[in-house]
Amino acid sequence: MPRIELDLNPVDHITTDAIGKPGQRVFYIQATKGAETVTLIVEKVQIQTLALGVEDFLAELAQQFPHLPEASPEYDEARMRIHPPVDPLFRVGELALAYDSDQDRVVLIARELIAGEVERADEDVESEEESEAGVVRLWCTRSQLRAMCRWGLQVAAQGRPICPYCGQPMDPSGHFCPKRNGHKH
Repeated sequence: MPRIELDLNPVDHITTDAIGKPGQRVFYIQATKGAETVTLIVEKVQIQTLALGVEDFLAELAQQFPHLPEASPEYDEARMRIHPPVDPLFRVGELALAYDSDQDRVVLIARELIAGEVERADEDVESEEESEAGVVRLWCTRSQLRAMCRWGLQVAAQGRPICPYCGQPMDPSGHFCPKRNGHKH
């Protein structure tokens, strides 16, 4: 049995954001339903991958259900910032998507990252620890999810500039580029 199992169905609002200076930011997904707020820690790459996956997911839904109106990517930037409390429930190890056609709702499923999970990635057997991982299901409209992902890409792009030589993020205090023999620029 998971130590945390939570369903927000449906969410009033869902967003992603980052707090901190570029290179030291912490990324979050936050959802609210009434007075209940759920905040989860995610990695930047999870937000970027989710955004790409959502576009593919929505395209598949459009093919399966051609009568559905297109999901809007529009968002109000002022509403997309996360709000206190920023007290994360857990760090996300895995994100998944599912769709309920009866309700026309998408569910974003976040599964907790368990310590040592990386070492066990090659094992197919689910351990007792993995079955105790927290699970949060955030039920939202297709438009809410698409808007969150579009905003998430904006947030991710606000990070450190990318080095034109090596393609790695540049530290604001200077970048030692391996392609330029470690010369700082």
